[in-house]
Amino acid sequence: MRWGDRRDIEEERIDEILELIWTLRERGVSDLDQLLEETKGLEAKSILRTMIRDGLFEVEGNRVILKERGEEKAREIIRRHRLTERLLSEIFEISEEEVEQEACKLEHILSPGVTDSVCTFLGHPPTCIHGKPIPRGECCSKFKKEMKPLVIPLEELGLGEEGRIVFIAPRSHQRLDRLSALGIVPGSILRMHQKNPSYVLQIGETTLALDSEVVRDIYVKKV
Repeated sequence: MRWGDRRDIEEERIDEILELIWTLRERGVSDLDQLLEETKGLEAKSILRTMIRDGLFEVEGNRVILKERGEEKAREIIRRHRLTERLLSEIFEISEEEVEQEACKLEHILSPGVTDSVCTFLGHPPTCIHGKPIPRGECCSKFKKEMKPLVIPLEELGLGEEGRIVFIAPRSHQRLDRLSALGIVPGSILRMHQKNPSYVLQIGETTLALDSEVVRDIYVKKV
């Protein structure tokens, strides 16, 4: 194996471990023993030593703590992975199993510019397809003024305009079940009839009134 190939593989392993540290932290886990258990197949001990040497994380007692450089690198990896999940699932309608496989490949190669383009195209989604938060990027803070995304929050749809639901980012499974029961699912077309004092929408032959908190969870593409 050539040096360049070996280095590329090591970089991918580092990315995977940083992603694992981040996702474990989301679950409230930060101990080194758990990290070693979950990285058995990644030649972890050698790579972990390299990561500590390079200032990506440190260990205090048995607690793994991302340092500034590691935090930023992990944040970008997670952002790329979860945006790719959204793109493949909602736009290309790929199965969840294939989405995970392809997202793991693409997270290593997307440039920052392409990542921002994907984010803007999707309308800066707040969560991945599993409901986990997608870290914000610079494009997310300025898109209302400078960029016109293809996918927009339902609340931005004009009166009389129609939008096809691209994805829903509910804050609870109960809310998602309620919306599904009303026929509000990805692919459905909504027409905006009223915004005040509540949102009134038409879906097929049905007219629905929804409060603003629920509407904020729905993202559409104008049709």
